[in-house]
Amino acid sequence: MSTKPDSVKLYKIRKLISELGDKEGRGTELISLYIPPKKAIHEVVSNLREEWGTASNIKSDTTRNHVQDALVKTMQRLKLYRTPPENGLVIFAGALPTNGPGSEVISLHEIVPPKPVATYLYTCDDHYHLEWLKDMLRDEKVFGILAIDASEAGLGILSGDRLEVEDVLTSGVSGKTRKGGQSARRYERLRDMELTYYFHRVGEHATRVFIENAKVTGMIVGGPGPTKEEFMKGEYLHYQLRKNVLGVLDTSYSGREGVRELVEKATDILKDVRLVEEKKLVQRFLMEVNKPGGLVVYGLPRVMDALQRANAEVILVSDDIDTMRIKMKCKNCGTVKEQTTLARSKMQTVSNMVSTPCVKCGVTDYEVQEKDIVDVLEEMAFQVGSKAEVISSTTEEGRMFKSFGGVAAILRYRPQGT
Repeated sequence: MSTKPDSVKLYKIRKLISELGDKEGRGTELISLYIPPKKAIHEVVSNLREEWGTASNIKSDTTRNHVQDALVKTMQRLKLYRTPPENGLVIFAGALPTNGPGSEVISLHEIVPPKPVATYLYTCDDHYHLEWLKDMLRDEKVFGILAIDASEAGLGILSGDRLEVEDVLTSGVSGKTRKGGQSARRYERLRDMELTYYFHRVGEHATRVFIENAKVTGMIVGGPGPTKEEFMKGEYLHYQLRKNVLGVLDTSYSGREGVRELVEKATDILKDVRLVEEKKLVQRFLMEVNKPGGLVVYGLPRVMDALQRANAEVILVSDDIDTMRIKMKCKNCGTVKEQTTLARSKMQTVSNMVSTPCVKCGVTDYEVQEKDIVDVLEEMAFQVGSKAEVISSTTEEGRMFKSFGGVAAILRYRPQGT
């Protein structure tokens, strides 16, 4: 059974890191708490009570109150747990301004991290300590991709949902047809010398890119023709890389295009890599789009309709969709109204909705709830047994998917009359 976190959970963690990364407290009043999986909850609560007592010595009334309030809120949340989750727990709590100084509200964010928390940590600072959480998002598996022939070589790094072409070398090696005036033997000798020098250069670049810069855990070599085998037999690769070569494959291209093609050809080797999973999902979506009556819909209204009909098998959402769902409930009569808006237009949308009287009782007093559209879709998908997948917008497939609006559903069946 795979223990890797799903794409929606990773999306939420990355989004929270982005949101909290630039937050600053008025003083040292923002709490970061990392709890290992085997740490007893009652011990953590006892430690926090001691910190609450220590905070009473803070001279500033505002800072003291903010720290103590954040500690109380954290202890209350921990009472919901008998033991930490399997990977432990991370909590960020503190007073953050909502509309300038003096408008601070105590907020708390709890996260079950993608990897086990190694060490118990409590800090109270003017910023949240996100660095340990960021480290947990780094993929442990990093692959080096080398696409080589006699004319050029491309070196790429594949990690999670990211493929970067780090280096492209041209060989300078003469073609196989000899120039006039040279004997065939002399020409072949010169060409072999050029090829050997080129192979040494590729090996040096591979050491720099794959060991010094990236520390790859596995490597795939490919290219058209026999050059790749000649390169491997000559042992031009550093011994650490040679022992981690997972496959040597035939491709049509070398260089930059060869790196991308090699990832496509190595899907069996790379089956657990997120980029390969995303490629398969997007390719499946595109295949259905191009079929007459294909089992797919795209665009938020159609996707939500498919979920309400329990007809969606998989929901695909671009990681940069930047869309919110605003829900308002009239405090007087309970009437609910909802609207979808871009995150950057949220304030204006909320203002317009709040100022519009309730259609039933005419009151303008509402309870307001804001949700990221990914959270909305994930909840709807869970209720009907569907799977939600977040697609990276930085890949070639992700950009193609984004051109369809950034949200789609692969259907279980085609509804009658469509």
